[in-house]
Amino acid sequence: MRLVHRGERSEDSPGSDDDDREPTVLADDVDVARSTLEQGRGLMFRRSIPDGYALVFPFDGVDARWLHMVFVPFAIDALWVVDGEVQKRARLAPFVGLGRAQADTVVELPAGAAAGVAVGDEVRLVE
Repeated sequence: MRLVHRGERSEDSPGSDDDDREPTVLADDVDVARSTLEQGRGLMFRRSIPDGYALVFPFDGVDARWLHMVFVPFAIDALWVVDGEVQKRARLAPFVGLGRAQADTVVELPAGAAAGVAVGDEVRLVE
């Protein structure tokens, strides 16, 4: 499973229904936190995460989703996503970082991995 990103369609591109934006791989080592226990633990108590890694939190429906960095000793990039569209991107600091936004999916990546991702971009899991 991979996490892929497509930038927002340029206003200069022809008005076509075909999506010709080239996807880029944000992560090729993806864990999905489905259970309440997995979601509650998140990245806590890990010493680091490797480049190319993502932890994805899928939820049933859109709601305010909080992230905290308690017991996480490294910075991360976080994405809040609704129906595959990025609603917010934030860099969260070790131990004290806190973030909140509306989302049906939250993605945690190594710091810097989401540097090219903007609000409105598409982010999806693919096999």
